[in-house]
Amino acid sequence: MIKLIEKIEGEAKLNFNFKDGKIDFVDVEFMSTRNIENILRGKRAFDALVINPRVCGICGHAHLIATVQALESCYDNLQLSNKAKAIRELTLNFELIQNHFKWFYLTMFPFFGHKQQILKATYPTQLMSKAIAVFGGQYPHTSYAVVGGVVCEITQMDIIKVENYISQTLKFVEENLVKIDSKTLLACKDADALLEFSGDLPDILREIKNTDMINHAKSYDRFIAFGENSFFKKGKSLKKKVSHSISLKDVKETEMPTSFAKNVSYKEKYYEVGPLARAMVNKTALIVDAHKKYGDSLYSRILARAYEITELLNYSKKLIKNLDLAEPSYIEPQLDISKLTSSGYSAVEAARGTLIHKVEIEKGIIKNYEIITPTQWNLSGGTREKLGVSQKAMVGLSDIKTAELVFKSFDVCSICTTH
Repeated sequence: MIKLIEKIEGEAKLNFNFKDGKIDFVDVEFMSTRNIENILRGKRAFDALVINPRVCGICGHAHLIATVQALESCYDNLQLSNKAKAIRELTLNFELIQNHFKWFYLTMFPFFGHKQQILKATYPTQLMSKAIAVFGGQYPHTSYAVVGGVVCEITQMDIIKVENYISQTLKFVEENLVKIDSKTLLACKDADALLEFSGDLPDILREIKNTDMINHAKSYDRFIAFGENSFFKKGKSLKKKVSHSISLKDVKETEMPTSFAKNVSYKEKYYEVGPLARAMVNKTALIVDAHKKYGDSLYSRILARAYEITELLNYSKKLIKNLDLAEPSYIEPQLDISKLTSSGYSAVEAARGTLIHKVEIEKGIIKNYEIITPTQWNLSGGTREKLGVSQKAMVGLSDIKTAELVFKSFDVCSICTTH
């Protein structure tokens, strides 16, 4: 039985195979490609700063940050001000937050009978988009981050605007997502205690716990995150043990015969990326407790992504408070890119997980460019002998509707996967 997955960015086709009334295998197929990697070859290096944000209309800003960091890693002794680093981190935080809201209200909520609530996503996502635009000039598809820093020169009035957007978004969270003070939510370390509160998130979690869905969506229980900044740590979580010693050299892409999307493994094993992975690597108390009780389940995955909204909003307030407006936004590189022959890479945490960019430059011209997206980690298909992350989570389920929910709990995007 074949199911064309709707309400995702792009198209994905799931070919379900049943045995004795249970899903025995799911062939995951991404049916088209836009060849962004090929388009980049032969272009001037800085062209990537304009092209790559258009890889995806949902997480294009993550592609901008990954692009500029990959290009910067080609230089020796490149200087960046703390101000530029903080502004980039802020805008990426805001993109993650608005992505999480859209995923929760537009994708998860309707599955639980709350279709009339989907428009709730519009208000907080607008606030976060406006916050990005204060720094980036527009959203989506901004190219304000350049090699050496950022092109914006923000003022105290800009800071006041962004702080207001954050405050209004936090207010929305407290009045809708979980109806408690955000400080109380951040201090919560008991996943079951969260169910005592009202709000859209506890409503869904209670329904999951009170049905057989509490055991759904379990995969390999292996997590990895390569993106690192002042909030996120890089590392892998395996059997409840966290190691921060990981290398991009051990990441491998594999062609899939029935799909344009390559799958991705680390040391020949599949790992989950995304908010749940980040929380496990960061040892976030509430999510670690949920994982201890319910494993890498639908419950833990939804909680981790929704909880990250409040975490990032709260941390963004601290980043803004510590911004030194007297610092330079941009420090010109000592070497002109047209004279540069080098290679570099970057890893940033996008909404759905680790995003990796690799670039080779020859006298300022892109010789090769590779993009590894979060969707490739979570959704790309494996084989019957070695199932992919989402494949494993769907095997054993008895109906396609539940399998679609499980699939979308990981991700809802295929555009950047078929780059």
